[in-house]
Amino acid sequence: MPTSTSPGQGLDPAAATRRPILGLISAVVALLATAADAAEWPLPDNPAIEIPAGSFVRGSDDGEANEAPAERLTLPAFRIAKFEVTNRLYRAFVVAAEHRPAFYDSHPVLGLDDHPVVGVSWGDADAFCRHHGLRLPTEAEWERAARGTDGRRFAWGDTPATADRVSRGAAQCCGPDAADGYGATAPVGSFPAGYTPAGVADLTGNVWEWVDGWYNPYDARPAARVQEFRVLRGGGWNSDDWKLRATYRLAYDGAFRFAANGGFRCVSSP
Repeated sequence: MPTSTSPGQGLDPAAATRRPILGLISAVVALLATAADAAEWPLPDNPAIEIPAGSFVRGSDDGEANEAPAERLTLPAFRIAKFEVTNRLYRAFVVAAEHRPAFYDSHPVLGLDDHPVVGVSWGDADAFCRHHGLRLPTEAEWERAARGTDGRRFAWGDTPATADRVSRGAAQCCGPDAADGYGATAPVGSFPAGYTPAGVADLTGNVWEWVDGWYNPYDARPAARVQEFRVLRGGGWNSDDWKLRATYRLAYDGAFRFAANGGFRCVSSP
């Protein structure tokens, strides 16, 4: 006949031992899952920033003709590199993939380890990302990361560009300006005040960034679209403030690898 027991009576005597063991196992599993998630993003010292799925306004009706029309788009979630790809990371890729080096690899300033790699073609940038199981961002993904869902003018918001926010050029295009502390490129992540609210660095300024796809007007009919130019976004260390805007689009020869102000970053789908 069953009898009543006081708390703890009638229990498996090994239960008290098993509980802390199970807790330890759960903690280990959680750590392994975190490590696995980190291992899926292959760029050392350049973490991924999660951009959630949702809608945003792409383009502007108040800028250049090729920025119009402003249109609401919906994108799935993606991850974007916090920093532009550095010379250090690019050199490791050159060795591993037996790829040609960046054109400015040995430059005394542009070639510094922690500065963004420049002097790379669209194909070079694409090859780097693919080598790591990643890809270049689409124009829409790049603009979503830069503008957010609030339609920011610059990566940090709508307030004017200042020397503590961005590596940029003179007021009149396209001369350098050392007021930000650098005559050319700056080490990636040098301007925390210019990060996006999500934590992405240097989407405004430092170096222009290659994106995936071909340049065409947003409203071009499918039959009128061409595959002639690639696109650079974000402005660089010698750009005036107009070109630093998150909606500005620069059509560029994808094979050109001699620009001292053009680099890139990578993205992945979840």
